[in-house]
Amino acid sequence: MTFQVLADKVALVTGAAGGMGEETARLFAEAGARVVIADFNEEQGRSVADAIQQSGGEAFFVKVDISDSQQVQAMIDQAVQRFGRLDVAVNNAAIAPDKLPVADFDEGYWDRLMAIDLKGTALTLKYELRQMIKQGGRGSIINIASTSAFRPQGGDVAYAAAKAAVVGMTKVAAIENGQHGIRVNAVAPGAIDTPMLRASLDAKGMTMEELTPKMSLLNRLGQGREIAQASLWLASDLSSYVTGVTLPVDAGYTNR
Repeated sequence: MTFQVLADKVALVTGAAGGMGEETARLFAEAGARVVIADFNEEQGRSVADAIQQSGGEAFFVKVDISDSQQVQAMIDQAVQRFGRLDVAVNNAAIAPDKLPVADFDEGYWDRLMAIDLKGTALTLKYELRQMIKQGGRGSIINIASTSAFRPQGGDVAYAAAKAAVVGMTKVAAIENGQHGIRVNAVAPGAIDTPMLRASLDAKGMTMEELTPKMSLLNRLGQGREIAQASLWLASDLSSYVTGVTLPVDAGYTNR
């Protein structure tokens, strides 16, 4: 049973068509939030919104390319037009690293990853903050970072750089917006069993069994819902005195 810790709240989740984003959107709906499902994948995004509605929740889908400021602004406008305000946001949308070494990284892929993982996160954060300030302040924003920000691996150069920057922008946004009652935090997932992780492992020729002992003190991979639960805590008043932190959810990986 999920307690209604987000009752009467409006929550936006980017990258919500699958993986951790979908799990977060579903959990937030269970917790009482009206949820905006934002993603570039229209078919899967609408499917998630439909599933939430069929389960008795409130949700609708917005197609967005978060690297485009006009589309991000339009996404926020649609959320407010539909639900009246914005109380919570989870900036989850991202693409995976290409696993090339620094000496061989592809410039085109670098630009694409930075446009989504870094610029896209910055743009969503920008317009979410503007809306929350406009409606009188208060709110909670969670940026999804990564343990790659603290313990990167070979082949993670663009991804690690982008996620380290997300940690930095989280701190800056928290410093600037505490005066408005807006909390800004980040979650740094470790090895979570998602389609993105599986694709990354395939690119490296690794198996889940090979990865697990290297990435988890608990000898298992994490599940998307476990990241969603961390985001739910940060989104709710249960963490009302917490801002500017990056919470590792990684089975102790960053403590090794």
